[in-house]
Amino acid sequence: MSAIGELEIVDCHAAGEVGRVVVGGLGEVPGETVFDKKLWIERHRDEIRRAVLFEPRGAVWHNANLIVPSNHPEASMGYIVMESTEYPAMSGSNTMCVATVLLEEGILPMVEPVTELTLESPAGLIRVRCECADGKVTSVRFVNQPAFVYHRDAVIEVPGLGSLRVDVSFGGMTFVMVDAVDLGVAIEPGEARELCELGERIKRAAIEQLPVSYPGNPDMPGITNLQFMGPLERVDGVLTARNTVVVSPGRCDRSPCGTGSSARLALMHARGDLRVGEPFVHRSITGSAFTCEIEGLTTVGGYDAVVPAIAGQAWIYGRTRTVTHPTDPYPHGFALSDTWFDVSNLRGERWQQIAETRRA
Repeated sequence: MSAIGELEIVDCHAAGEVGRVVVGGLGEVPGETVFDKKLWIERHRDEIRRAVLFEPRGAVWHNANLIVPSNHPEASMGYIVMESTEYPAMSGSNTMCVATVLLEEGILPMVEPVTELTLESPAGLIRVRCECADGKVTSVRFVNQPAFVYHRDAVIEVPGLGSLRVDVSFGGMTFVMVDAVDLGVAIEPGEARELCELGERIKRAAIEQLPVSYPGNPDMPGITNLQFMGPLERVDGVLTARNTVVVSPGRCDRSPCGTGSSARLALMHARGDLRVGEPFVHRSITGSAFTCEIEGLTTVGGYDAVVPAIAGQAWIYGRTRTVTHPTDPYPHGFALSDTWFDVSNLRGERWQQIAETRRA
């Protein structure tokens, strides 16, 4: 592994979920598309992710984003998302952080009261509408790539739990979807550790028993996340629900999760619970909220799909200049099971193993 040198980072969170944004020091990243650039970073410069996210410079609840140029004529900028164990094709909370940093730091021009942006994520183009006032981005609404359901009402066998009904849905990442009431668990801060332990067990079983293949792209990973869904209710006439996404190696997303919300929109539409254009408020385990809706219908391969739109807000809370001294014994970070829990797969290799198995 090479040295990371010096990185300029703007620290940001969206609805409580940390999404650090690397704005300087990355150097050239080869690749025609941002998906190509993601693959190159993952295969050749994974020490950057480890240095930024792992201890002693990061934490298990941190995500980070690399700002990269886009070659797409419609895109103003590109970004690569880095998480604890993977490089997802898309992340909603991270998209909100990236858009906020690009505008509030003056990397791209801010126009008040509304700035329209097109960004290139590894998943493809993401249309973003930012409401702005007095130099602050007060809302970020993005139109995601299409979301769809791989499996409806599948039954898997979970060690220690027995048979469990689940759904599998793609919203930029692939989620195994579980109704919390089926397990008698509450989506509350005091149950976060239990939810994570339970979620990781279910996730491992789903990965083994419900393989999926993204149409046209074998390098897109299969199941990497799990969503516990709270019951639907109407609050002031608006359909509302809580959720929490269990992110590997075993922690709860602090936000309502933008890709998880997209995956749930696809499942809700498939179940007949949500119409096109109908608002849906998705709340996180911390109580924060994203406002969601289905903009339209489409198809992905042979799957019926929805076009999700998700809105929330992000806040810059600090700036960091990350360096590694030649004598530092931890230039690429470390992880301990007291907080990271499962430290057996922290190199971002799970998706590669799944993809190689699928190609074989």
